[in-house]
Amino acid sequence: MLVATWNINSVRARVDRATAFLERSGVDVLALQETKCKDEQFPHEPFEALGYQVAHVGHSQWNGVAIVSRVGIEDVEVGFPGMPTWGDPAQAEARAIGATCGGVRVWSLYVPNGREIDDPHFTYKLEWLAALKDAAAGWLATDPAAQVALVGDWNIAPLDTDVWDMAWFAGRTHVTPAERAAFAAIAEAGYTEVSRVHVPAEHTYTYWDYQQLRFPKNKGMRIDLTYASPALAARVQGARIERDERKGKQPSDHVPVVLDVAQDGPASATLRA
Repeated sequence: MLVATWNINSVRARVDRATAFLERSGVDVLALQETKCKDEQFPHEPFEALGYQVAHVGHSQWNGVAIVSRVGIEDVEVGFPGMPTWGDPAQAEARAIGATCGGVRVWSLYVPNGREIDDPHFTYKLEWLAALKDAAAGWLATDPAAQVALVGDWNIAPLDTDVWDMAWFAGRTHVTPAERAAFAAIAEAGYTEVSRVHVPAEHTYTYWDYQQLRFPKNKGMRIDLTYASPALAARVQGARIERDERKGKQPSDHVPVVLDVAQDGPASATLRA
């Protein structure tokens, strides 16, 4: 089973790219972030025409997450337990949706950006990640054999080599010790970032800004990441980063990350970047 995550940066603008990617790649479950539409605006029909079901949450032209699956969507859950709110009035943003697909509990996650280090949104980001860690640890405490995938746009570059130039990021978000510690806490809760296991190469990115020719200059970031519970991590036999999806007409600024999950138990790595 192939499970992928992709910050699509507007599903209505890029639905043709998304469906073409599904047809070409054979991905069974696709977690989308930044769909940028309300639930009633989501373009269900092109996905359903290919045999996929859709679960989506979106409240406005901002944020929005979805799961697209051709192996079933069961027990859809909007937001994880304890997820912080934001805004005035405070409300839960459309940043997390979970569903069981082919026996795997997939969470599509769009972690808050943080904006600036001294911005209240930065505190919100850290609180959001801490709540996710607590929820994720609780799922394993309840069922150590749970098959859980926490995938999406984490808005954190865990390693210095996950950005093109650490000096450029001095004083900026995404690389601070606090953010990296919050990301590492998911591993401390028992999860493994499996795309790193199978694609360990340095300066291998998943995001390139549209400005200043960042993509052709390979000035990118690795911020689209895939944590797996122990039982699921044992089944992941490979991963790839679909860099070519940043090319062509009207691409997203992110590219998909794909996991190859063995049907029964662990297997040797066969799918590489």
